[in-house]
Amino acid sequence: METTAGETHRNHDPMVRRGVPEASEGQVAALYWEAFGRKLAPALGPSETGRAFIAAHLNHDRGVVALSGGRVVGVAGYRLSGRALTGGGVREFLSAYGLFRGLPRLAVLALLERNPAAGELVMDGIAVDAAHRGKGIGSLLLREVAAVAAEHGCHRVRLDVIDANPRARALYERHGFTAHRTERTPYLRKLMGFGAVTTMHRSVTTPGAESERNAR
Repeated sequence: METTAGETHRNHDPMVRRGVPEASEGQVAALYWEAFGRKLAPALGPSETGRAFIAAHLNHDRGVVALSGGRVVGVAGYRLSGRALTGGGVREFLSAYGLFRGLPRLAVLALLERNPAAGELVMDGIAVDAAHRGKGIGSLLLREVAAVAAEHGCHRVRLDVIDANPRARALYERHGFTAHRTERTPYLRKLMGFGAVTTMHRSVTTPGAESERNAR
């Protein structure tokens, strides 16, 4: 798997790398569930089943992780070219949850689906271990995702942030994301714990465009 300049950090600093390391699927699933379990539980719960499903169907090349002491302490997933960090199709989902329990849950998952437009990378979200928050890990992950987008020729990174997570929105704004639109979802407040979703954009300068500008 490709590594980044984050590996030059001091030994006690987080190391950022692209791709989910083999045998760390459970760690990534646990972080995702801690961060997004309230939102995911109606579709993937109970928690043990949800974490197991996420771990079993990860697309390892659709995530950026932060490592500390050999453990994944932060993860940012993204959707690009039709694939996201969290995978598993209809067949796998119904196999895990059954036909009668699974079909209504698929409808809930459809509410969360976000597909990229042309030239766009969509982030699934950032999850950082509680013991490692406040150390700049979220910022490191965001920068690396932006680099991934640039290398794939994307002109924009898009993400959604819920009204129940103002700290995440503040982080995104510090990194150049601006609100594009807000969708009110009062029907989801009791089900998933939020009543509005704001879509945010950040422009990306591709390596080729940067080189062209410098040559002028």
